[in-house]
Amino acid sequence: MTAEQNLYTLYAAFSAPAARRLPEERRAAAAAEAQAVLDGAGATVRGSYSLQGFRAEADLLLWLIAPTADALQDAIVAFRHTELGRSLDAHWTNIGVHREAEFAKSHIPAFLAGEEPRKYVCVYPFVRSLEWYLLEPDARSGMLREHGMMGREYPDVRANTVSAFALGDYEWLLAFEADELTRIVDLMRHLRGAEARRHTREELPFFTGIRKPLTEVVADLP
Repeated sequence: MTAEQNLYTLYAAFSAPAARRLPEERRAAAAAEAQAVLDGAGATVRGSYSLQGFRAEADLLLWLIAPTADALQDAIVAFRHTELGRSLDAHWTNIGVHREAEFAKSHIPAFLAGEEPRKYVCVYPFVRSLEWYLLEPDARSGMLREHGMMGREYPDVRANTVSAFALGDYEWLLAFEADELTRIVDLMRHLRGAEARRHTREELPFFTGIRKPLTEVVADLP
């Protein structure tokens, strides 16, 4: 595995507490400052997303990518020290890293394949059942093959699955990207019929949002 393939990714959802909300007249400048800091912090911003209307307790989501966890930490620390960052509370944040798939070696996240980000994103963690890793490899491979074939019916929904073992409370982090939100909805419903679904122990919370320039995401804040 090359260093390029060993990319880390960070999802950070923030809320805007009433006590520290930025005045309307300072929001554009604060967003521009934060964007400039992120752009120069050694991480790639895959997207900034407005969560307004999707969740009551979180207002915006940042998706960062970097070759090391250190670079991600440096970037999020730099962001938290901006005027915008100081006005926000961290609601949920997790780091994952790309590892070669156990069975489908060619399966890589869309962001690693160089694909452009889509308009909508749905991010969520998941944890397999206790029995999953004790199953025979052929059994797991068969269920994952079925799951993958079902997903191929939605080629416009791009998947980004990364490993999160020991990096937080979850085993995997997944982000679906699409230009039509209903395609993500339909795919998720369709995959409920996969046999591997029996071995999903946890898959909350969900963060679904609309990709926008950070200035617009900040303008959306209450």
